[in-house]
Amino acid sequence: MTVSKNINNPVGMGGGQRKKLSRAERQNNGPHRNLDRQSAADQKAELVRKMREKAAAAEGAAQAAGDDTAQN
Repeated sequence: MTVSKNINNPVGMGGGQRKKLSRAERQNNGPHRNLDRQSAADQKAELVRKMREKAAAAEGAAQAAGDDTAQN
């Protein structure tokens, strides 16, 4: 029995049952990767925005507490 090392012609898969993969897709660098990168960038931007809001709220609370002690 011969063993095929070509990813586009695997033994036992039958003829044409497997999608031909481009070189970029074999390196996990296909068109889907751009969508994954975009969604990851969106998630990161959302996380950074939330962290900045929390920091601003904490800073505002600290300033308000500082103002109260200054008045006393």
